[in-house]
Amino acid sequence: MAAAKNFRIPREKLKTFVRNKGLCIAPDTVLVDGIPVALVYRVMPSSLYDSGWRFFTGTESDDYLANSRCNGVYDLNTVVNYCPDTLSLLDSPPYSAFRRDENGEWVNISYDVDWRYWS
Repeated sequence: MAAAKNFRIPREKLKTFVRNKGLCIAPDTVLVDGIPVALVYRVMPSSLYDSGWRFFTGTESDDYLANSRCNGVYDLNTVVNYCPDTLSLLDSPPYSAFRRDENGEWVNISYDVDWRYWS
């Protein structure tokens, strides 16, 4: 049996930012290690409950992301607690992508993405 994850923000400390917005994918680098989110993108949802949102720090290797023990499916509100400034992005349509610039501001990179690779 896998060890329980020690999340950076305990469940009882989570605030409500959004309700009923679906599930998303985020790695342990965000939720366990507490590294700030630097890359966010939205694919076409794969199920009724999938929001399509994917959150990353930008430090994850392909091998790390391929390891299912290092990633999870979470309620979108949970991940927004780790990165509240993503709230302004959440109404973006599928095939939207954003990264942080050198000043920490979100930059729309939607048109620079090869969606065949990211979807």
